[in-house]
Amino acid sequence: MQFSEAWLREWVNPPISTAVLADQLSMAGLEVEAVTPAAAPFHGVVVGEVQQCEPHPNADKLKVCQVDVGAETLSQIICGAGNVAAGLKVPVALPGARLSADVKIRKTKLRGVASLGMICSAAELGLAESSSGILPLADDAPVGQDFRTYWALDDTCITVDLTPDRGDCLCLRGIAREVAALNKLPLVEPSVPGIPAQHTTQMAVTLSAPQACPYYACRVVHGINHRAQTPYWLQERLRRSGLQSVSPVVDVTNYVMLELGQPLHAFDLAQVQSGIQVRYAQATEQLTVLNGADLTLQPDTLLIADQHGPLALAGLMGGAASAVSEATTEVLLEAAFFTPDALAGQARRYGLHSEAAHRFERGVDPTLPALALQRATELLQEIVGGTPGAVVEARADDTLPTPPEILLRRSQIPRVLGIDLADDVVMAMLQRLNLQVTPVANGWQVVPPGARFDLTLEVDLIEELARLYGYDRIPARSGAGPLAITTSAETAPDTTQAAQALVARDMQEVVTYSFISPELAQQFAPEAQVMRLQNPVSQAMSVMRPGLWPGLLHTIQYNLARQQQRIRVFEQGQVFRQQTDTVQQDDYLAAAVCGPVVEAHWAEHSRPVDFYDLKGDLEHLLGVISERAQLHFEPAGHPALHPGQSARIVSDTGGGTVGWIGLLHPQLQETLHVPRVFLFELNLATLPPKLLPACTPVSRYPAIRRDLAFAVDQVCTWQQVWDLVRQIAPDMVCDIRLFDVYTGDQIGDNQKSLALRLTFQTATGTLKEAQVDTVCADITRALTTQLAATLRDQEKI
Repeated sequence: MQFSEAWLREWVNPPISTAVLADQLSMAGLEVEAVTPAAAPFHGVVVGEVQQCEPHPNADKLKVCQVDVGAETLSQIICGAGNVAAGLKVPVALPGARLSADVKIRKTKLRGVASLGMICSAAELGLAESSSGILPLADDAPVGQDFRTYWALDDTCITVDLTPDRGDCLCLRGIAREVAALNKLPLVEPSVPGIPAQHTTQMAVTLSAPQACPYYACRVVHGINHRAQTPYWLQERLRRSGLQSVSPVVDVTNYVMLELGQPLHAFDLAQVQSGIQVRYAQATEQLTVLNGADLTLQPDTLLIADQHGPLALAGLMGGAASAVSEATTEVLLEAAFFTPDALAGQARRYGLHSEAAHRFERGVDPTLPALALQRATELLQEIVGGTPGAVVEARADDTLPTPPEILLRRSQIPRVLGIDLADDVVMAMLQRLNLQVTPVANGWQVVPPGARFDLTLEVDLIEELARLYGYDRIPARSGAGPLAITTSAETAPDTTQAAQALVARDMQEVVTYSFISPELAQQFAPEAQVMRLQNPVSQAMSVMRPGLWPGLLHTIQYNLARQQQRIRVFEQGQVFRQQTDTVQQDDYLAAAVCGPVVEAHWAEHSRPVDFYDLKGDLEHLLGVISERAQLHFEPAGHPALHPGQSARIVSDTGGGTVGWIGLLHPQLQETLHVPRVFLFELNLATLPPKLLPACTPVSRYPAIRRDLAFAVDQVCTWQQVWDLVRQIAPDMVCDIRLFDVYTGDQIGDNQKSLALRLTFQTATGTLKEAQVDTVCADITRALTTQLAATLRDQEKI
């Protein structure tokens, strides 16, 4: 909500500065977002009157104007605007005037003719983004007066960022009521006389949806002057409130909305046939609205219609066919109360936004339409003339909202706020907010005004007392209460330790959006039942992520576009899967890497990162947050990963999948325009618990090592070899390590050589060669019989 400070001070004028006023509003819960001047800081501009206007002798598009600026002689000014004419009053920048830091007006010659100033447009004065000609002023503008003074431009525009529950402050009246209450001042509201009917034309109204619209009022105005212009004072108030001037009738409805908070609409009476109906849309009905959008209406959309079809989306936007135009001479003014529930979400559904919907969705005072209709009629008669008819009202009193009666207990105020307030202070505060207050034995019975939809509970009234008393005046006290210290199992995965472990491996943690596009969800998790949002920000963010990889890849895209080649990122967060009647939310951890394995360095040769680099990072992580010995990797296919470079991470205890690792699928790589990216993802809830750390003394007996090289089939994995050796080997084998993989001419086709080092050691005595030889023979026999391995070499170390 943006408003003019000068306009506000016509309603209530506290003896405080602009800065103090802004701070006062913020401390009262109406956060001031911006305080800006109403106009650029120009000077040297006065009101002038064009006395003569003749063609320039040396230029077809220029005119030589003799302008009265209140001096003894006329000023000759060259002007190129198409709308300049004799008798027009205009803003004139005199020699020496400064319109901005870069624009200073000087005496000059244009095509050989002297020019002593400049006739200004609204854009040149910073009053509009663009202008098609000079700014014409009212006929009664005083010649020679400073233009800033004449238009009261030494004003401030204040923008307030309101919470959704304070719809009552989406108008100057609501803001003024707050300021008056905060400063204990009376509120000076404009007098709105009742405008009697001057003809008998009426428009019948039928409420077919009283639950959604329990009150509707309208009146016909004949004979308006369609050539009239909106007065500059009204245009300026609209501009300083963030709205543009459209036409006199539309400007009046917008002005009343800003002033009182009641949205209005004006129909071209010639386009309305056979009475007004307030009803829900029928199947396949369509409507072209004011912004040109063609809408197919849904059955739960509330309409203003006549016998021939829809005229407007109720409380949202009017129809183009019934809109007021430059030729309109008869209008139908509408003021109604639409319930917030009936309009909630309608604007987002149709991709529309309007000031009216913004207010109706938050709640508008149901007693306001009649007053707003009279105020609009008064302004219309003042600006465009016309004769109004009788106000036609249709109401369903049984569905009109009634303010609740709230009991405010005296004992609850110190319990909630921590301070004691005297009874007369409480009464005065509540009455300053226009609340009806009746003292009762244990406190007060309070009835809020119709505009305060946010006041429904006792605690709401206590919050109002705190606002008026001043949050900064309430002493801060530390809370007291029993504290329960909770502990987590030492064996459970620790996300902080996980983050520290990956940061130590030269990765960076990121946080990405939980919303992704349906296309990405389908590509990365085609089997998942994704959770769709009812009101998404955009189609690209319309489903909840079923995994973390899409967000990480978006981060990689972002960094690649900024010439970052080596990217190592990880994220911890929740993923979402739609179940039959609920949403499954799991904590995941994922990482993605691409580019060189290390930065360029003179002491180390760099190469592209590969599968085993990321697998090493993952194994280190699993050793920190889980029990690595109870997990193994097995080749498997994943729709988002390369078919030949992907593996499933399996728990030996439960047998289930706890995660995936692999190279991004080439098709996704091409679609997303990224290089080779390696990824892993873990479901933290499925990881086996890690074992408690235990101290094991270093053996004082010597270790014996054996290197064995076996030729195996290419499809045989190291995991198979390791599992079999671990199964055969006794406890004296304390370490099994793969130290070489060979493929080449010295080995058969479709085979590879795996060289493993066995370390033998006990804590009870020195091992003998015969014991070690026996174990090596058992291992060789088992690998030969079960994996068709062939011993190629054996070496003692």
